[in-house]
Amino acid sequence: MKYKEAKDKFISTWGSLGSLWGINKAMAQIQALLFIATKPLSMEDIMDELKISRGNTSMNLRQLMDWGIVTKEIIPGERREYFTTEKDVQELAIIVAKERSRREIKPVIKILKDVSSIEDDGTKNTKELIKQTKALHELTDTIDLMINKAVNQKQNWLTKSLLKLFK
Repeated sequence: MKYKEAKDKFISTWGSLGSLWGINKAMAQIQALLFIATKPLSMEDIMDELKISRGNTSMNLRQLMDWGIVTKEIIPGERREYFTTEKDVQELAIIVAKERSRREIKPVIKILKDVSSIEDDGTKNTKELIKQTKALHELTDTIDLMINKAVNQKQNWLTKSLLKLFK
């Protein structure tokens, strides 16, 4: 396989996997392109490479910046904006895990806490609702605590954790 074919395959595959970590295909493809780029890319570079519109590129770059995955780079003497992404895979995983916790897990924890603490009117249905949502709240809260603990560990937390599993 030659460079161009491998690059296209990587970007396409990463784009398809984007939904697994909570972003759309174009966002994941932009991040993948920036991830393998040897220098920051302009919006025009990204549009040309991925064959996507200016609006789509702009919107997805903004969302990637909101996630903390992509940053703007200032290149002296250039008027265009340039973009780059985190190159350390483990740091990238930490950023994604923290953002998913903030966007997805924390709101669910709040809802489960609210629902599980409703007034018990003594009916079977209410008791079951409280019991099950309280159990889900505790589980979700524990998972979130574990994720936060893992991502706040020192460098190479993922590698160290995986090695411990296989020893």
